[in-house]
Amino acid sequence: MAEKLSFYDYIRHELDDIQSSGLFKKERVITSAQRARISVQTPSGSKEVLNFCANNYLGLSAHPDVIKAAQDALATHGFGLSSVRFICGTQDLHKTLESRLSQFLGTQDTILYPAAFDANGGLFEPLLGEMDAIVSDQLNHASIIDGIRLCKAKRYRYLHNDMADARRCCEEARRDGARFILVFTDGVFSMDGTIAQLDKLRIICDEYNALLGIDECHATGFLGKTGRGTHEFKGVFGKIDIITGTLGKAMGGASGGFTSGRSEVIQLLRQRSRPYLFSNTLAPNIVGATIKVLDMIENSTELRDRLMNNTRFFREAIQAEGFEIKTGEHPIIPIMIYDAVKTQALATRLLDLDIYAIGFFFPVVPKNQARIRVQMSAAHSQTDLEKAVSAFGHAGRELGII
Repeated sequence: MAEKLSFYDYIRHELDDIQSSGLFKKERVITSAQRARISVQTPSGSKEVLNFCANNYLGLSAHPDVIKAAQDALATHGFGLSSVRFICGTQDLHKTLESRLSQFLGTQDTILYPAAFDANGGLFEPLLGEMDAIVSDQLNHASIIDGIRLCKAKRYRYLHNDMADARRCCEEARRDGARFILVFTDGVFSMDGTIAQLDKLRIICDEYNALLGIDECHATGFLGKTGRGTHEFKGVFGKIDIITGTLGKAMGGASGGFTSGRSEVIQLLRQRSRPYLFSNTLAPNIVGATIKVLDMIENSTELRDRLMNNTRFFREAIQAEGFEIKTGEHPIIPIMIYDAVKTQALATRLLDLDIYAIGFFFPVVPKNQARIRVQMSAAHSQTDLEKAVSAFGHAGRELGII
């Protein structure tokens, strides 16, 4: 009979397995604000490096105008509400931001959450029941997967970005007698930078009388001609039923999430969405700063244009250096290494060369699909990009990757 492990022995055993398989994730400590250049703690002390793995797409995380707006809101509306929205946690700033986001996204109403994970976690269960169906892309974000698990609706999963399989799932759900069908997908898939085919999904949804919902965490603020998101990029602006997203990436980089859609949907979420009902209100300084971010995005596409120019340059340059990348046009650029140990070795060597980039491997991505996920920012200069490409080439040849 095998020896019975104590709980803590079991936990240590699990950690040892993660470590020995080369899958242990370590956190680097940043000692500066989030910018294109950041200070990072190393065994030999703090050093300045170029940051190529933040979701700071528009470079607004430490923008002085955004910081000033946060400080102003802090001064006028306080540090926090010490409450949930329906008790005594709703300020005029919250209502202003919800209205502004609705206008920006082309919807009727918006509800704010403390985090984007909460927006997805609190979405499905209040709206759908056991008589309904959810059709979900197989590579949807963990928050979508967890939110769907909380719902009693029947689940159908289609192959990643495969429209024929999405149609099959809708047909099967309709054949199984589903009352309502909701097709839900990431607008942009965070590990690959794949952009969902929303124009084609809209056609399929109309054919099967299904709703269409998208998670826009890696799109809001910069994807599309004026940064409205994937639905603008794919020509279906105003034709999406439910949009979830974050304020913690391009929209200033702090925290907070949202769900946007028809007014009656948002009203029901305010009544029954558990993360909204039982979580403290989003901090006023984040709300005030996000309103400023919307002002900046709506008044000019300069940051968005610079980001996309940086993306095109880096994609071409890193391939010319000999690396394989996932094709596309999004600022997420996966540099495919495939081997988890080599990926971590490359990330470590890049840090030696003053480039901050993180390796991704199982379970964050499928086995044998390890990669360095590089992310562009409008804050990167041409010199920054050229230095990064040179460092990747040097480290890649040194480690026998290219």
